[in-house]
Amino acid sequence: MTVPENQAVMDPFRDFNRSEGPSLGVEWEIALVDPETRDLVPYAAEVIEAVEQRWPETHLEKEFLKNTIELVTPVCQTTAEAMAYLRETKDKIQQVTDEKNLKLWAGGGHPFADFRTQPVGDKPTYTEIINRTQYWGQQMLLWGTHVHVGIRHEDRVWPIINAVMTKYPHLLAISASSPAWEGLDTGYASNRTMLYQQLPTAGMPYQFGSWQEWVDFMRDQTKSGVTSHTGSMHFDVRPAAKWGTVEVRISDAATNLEELAAIVALTHCLVVHYDEMIDRGEELPTLQPWHVAENKWRGARYGLEAEVITSRDTDERLVTDELRDMVGQLRPVAKRLSCVDELNLIEKIVDNGAAYQRQRAVYEATGDWRGAVDQAVDELRAGHPGA
Repeated sequence: MTVPENQAVMDPFRDFNRSEGPSLGVEWEIALVDPETRDLVPYAAEVIEAVEQRWPETHLEKEFLKNTIELVTPVCQTTAEAMAYLRETKDKIQQVTDEKNLKLWAGGGHPFADFRTQPVGDKPTYTEIINRTQYWGQQMLLWGTHVHVGIRHEDRVWPIINAVMTKYPHLLAISASSPAWEGLDTGYASNRTMLYQQLPTAGMPYQFGSWQEWVDFMRDQTKSGVTSHTGSMHFDVRPAAKWGTVEVRISDAATNLEELAAIVALTHCLVVHYDEMIDRGEELPTLQPWHVAENKWRGARYGLEAEVITSRDTDERLVTDELRDMVGQLRPVAKRLSCVDELNLIEKIVDNGAAYQRQRAVYEATGDWRGAVDQAVDELRAGHPGA
């Protein structure tokens, strides 16, 4: 990613730090659990400090909750490069947590933790979010996968975001991993999706028609004090002007590296596919905002069993059929991005089921969500489902 010419200081509301090509970055949120209770524990700061002392080059971030560690890749070119970094980083963290008798766990939401017992990080912005949002902000025991894809020019950003939103349930269905909340089966594949949108700065982005509309919107949010509470808007897909990327934040946190690779590859290919459509002068797909909202709900509720709206004329198809077709359609893009093997893993998820289904199956067999936590812990260590 390059700094715009003749510009010493960027205006974060105006300037987009244009990327030279479709670079890739991944942020993956994972958490710490107690091996006996399987509940979340607030020792992320100590683990991060220990990892960075032993491996100073490792990039880890503290997050909203003191139980959470965010793994952040450098700027990468391929899914394989990003996954190699995440795998190596996860293994380093695992060495430290093993020594400290802690377990690493990942998922969109913990199945039985009580948000009232989970402390928030020390950043002033975190405190302000809680002060402002109260009950809803306190409930954010949620973890996601964020994928950044480099974009060459700001005029491409919103057409691409609006197109990505037509595939919201597809990205959610393969990643959904939060079926339970406070010990209850919610009936949803991704309860995280429903909870997170309660925050006033979160949820679906507006379908802006131009970069200038986004600039005007962000200036309004600043003048009205909205972003002073949070530092930014937390839309499901948003521009990251500082990095010159579109940031796709739809997916629940993957429970293992194999499915994470599938999510990253599909997201990378999808954004690049739409970017290349612009090059060819083709019109990018959009859906009415009410269809986008309905698809988001269907993806969260039904996951891989969702029937989704596919056109402005309200045609519908099973999301699994859609996903199989997407893999075939995007395979030429995947070849150019060197991620065919990772993209093909989407079909494995469709065939074998997603994380929310595995968790629910354990609970239905045992009546105990602790087994679902154990399953996710094992998957994270092994790097794949069925550990």
